[in-house]
Amino acid sequence: MKGLTVALRAALARDRERYVVSAGPLLGYTTGAVRRAAVSALRSLGVEYLDVFQLYWLGKMSFFTGAVQEELVKLREEGKVRLLGVSIHDRPRAGKLVEDSILDLLMIRYNAAHPGAEQDIFPHLTRRRPAMIAYTATAWRRLLRAPRGWTGRVPAAGDCYRFCLTSPHIDVVLTGPRNVMELRENLAALEKGPLSPEEMLFMREFGRAVHG
Repeated sequence: MKGLTVALRAALARDRERYVVSAGPLLGYTTGAVRRAAVSALRSLGVEYLDVFQLYWLGKMSFFTGAVQEELVKLREEGKVRLLGVSIHDRPRAGKLVEDSILDLLMIRYNAAHPGAEQDIFPHLTRRRPAMIAYTATAWRRLLRAPRGWTGRVPAAGDCYRFCLTSPHIDVVLTGPRNVMELRENLAALEKGPLSPEEMLFMREFGRAVHG
């Protein structure tokens, strides 16, 4: 990771506004841990602000205390961070945070095998509109191979990313290419735009088969 930090620091020094930088505490959601993580990231990258400061795993048992929220807001007011976010697996909790919280964005699991956000999270966006980021678009690659008994075609990774972005509620989808060729394939797929109704029907059918 040291080599990546060095390369990122150099890129940010050349053209800061070209990049969106996200960082956050890995563990320990206390006021001290939150501030230390922000200051450490700023120092390591040699920047004056982070575009996104994110609690990376707000699980069912993770505390999101008033004191922690106050510290996050202070970081935003001080200009050290621009947007506050969380990644979260607990959909009902995410729905409540969408509707009323300090958060500017939420990163959620959403894919053809796990479309539950359409019932538990997206309806709350009518009241408030934080940015929504989808991750696990390929369901940890399970959507890239045929489940038992499936005899039809199998989606490509690009189909999975297009599934996410076809939703008007998803602003960004994370991609994890293993090499430059896969990155180019993913970008080429996105050039096709939203899925057609027929493609969406196929993805949902395949997702149900994968989910079992």
